[in-house]
Amino acid sequence: MSGIQAVSAPAAGPRPPWLFRRLFPVLATIGLIIAGMAGTIWGPRYYGKTAWALPDDLWGTMIAAQRLLHLDLGGLYTSPTELVSLPGAAIILIPVVAIIDLAGLHLGLPQAHGAHPATWLLAGPYEIAISAVALFAADAIAERLGATRPKRFLLAAASATALWSVTARWGHPEDAVATGLLIYAILALSGSRTSLAAWLAGAAVAVQPLVLLAFPVLLTAVGLRRLPGFFARAAVPGVLLLLAAAAANWTATIHAVTSQPNSPRIDHPTPWIYLAPHLAGDEVAAGPGRILALVVASGCGLVASRRWRTGHLTAGTGAAGATGATGAGATRWSPELLTELLWWTAVALALRSAFEPVMVAYYLWPPLAVALIAASSHWARLIPTGCAVVVLTFFSQIQWRNPWAWWTPMIAILALTLLLARPRGVSRGQVGQGQHEPHDPAHPAAVLMMPDSP
Repeated sequence: MSGIQAVSAPAAGPRPPWLFRRLFPVLATIGLIIAGMAGTIWGPRYYGKTAWALPDDLWGTMIAAQRLLHLDLGGLYTSPTELVSLPGAAIILIPVVAIIDLAGLHLGLPQAHGAHPATWLLAGPYEIAISAVALFAADAIAERLGATRPKRFLLAAASATALWSVTARWGHPEDAVATGLLIYAILALSGSRTSLAAWLAGAAVAVQPLVLLAFPVLLTAVGLRRLPGFFARAAVPGVLLLLAAAAANWTATIHAVTSQPNSPRIDHPTPWIYLAPHLAGDEVAAGPGRILALVVASGCGLVASRRWRTGHLTAGTGAAGATGATGAGATRWSPELLTELLWWTAVALALRSAFEPVMVAYYLWPPLAVALIAASSHWARLIPTGCAVVVLTFFSQIQWRNPWAWWTPMIAILALTLLLARPRGVSRGQVGQGQHEPHDPAHPAAVLMMPDSP
């Protein structure tokens, strides 16, 4: 009878300073803020326009945050917020809204701001800065995977380029914050910190429920014994916030959260629009399509579970769940195991784009961000994946309106990106024998996955 046993290595030495370890995401964040603000303020001049190119979607969420700041829970899901996510999407914007209020600036919809709104000078850098949690999470996992500093530099550059679509272009920091928290949850789970992983995953859902697509994959790594506790902790943030909003305005809250209205006149209709329920005002309900995506994601979780449990996941999760310690004696997954989990997570997140009746370019970003991390430890995967991510980020900004003409090439390039990022087959005897950086004390040399004797 053969199996795989986790062995913890001796404690590593002191880590380098935080700024040195996270230098690349810091530089990427600064660069994205500069490029994003310059593009919105001076970019339109190249097209003969004088008004700033504002991300329209941001302002409604900021109004929702302002209502929360003023304890107006009943107005969270009423016009003009157009909020369809959970209240966490507005909560993360409360700090900048508070500063705007203290500065005496007016917060309204884009057309009410004028051509050059001063609020953007505060809101723009802030939303990009909080979205950068995804960049720091990506670098932390790449470090755990043993990616060299040149690879982490390329990862930060490609990730920041793709993040432009979510932030400066469309103004949806909630997607980036939720994905970043999900990545940190995976990192915590891989290091035996199951409780922390549950709280991080729950916070991610409370900000943007799209990360629920990754839960079937994530739960296969938790282990049956810890599932009840994981579920309970992960449910608390979102349930409490949703109950508070529903108690203040049941009708508006339930309609926004369950039907998920979207407009094909504004965004890109896909072939699924022919099957989506139609609502008033020429809008369609995206909720049913997202439920279908969640069902298929559950299938991904089952496939991933079968693959791992016939290979090395059974021992890996058993080791990871055996202790909650975070010190020298804590067991961690092998880089190969973590890479495989990341790749399946990217596949699950991509299902949202596959089944959406109406799409926007930034919907493509979450699976791209996670796929880049899964490819980060090998140049042969990182370079082509990074190129595909950048191409898709900018190609997706085109305004083709035909349901098939836009959606088909986007899904095709997304699938190609996942294929390029896919980890190559690793035999059971090779598990844990990833690339090591001998001079990097933060490297996961602490974990070796070795086959048992027959």
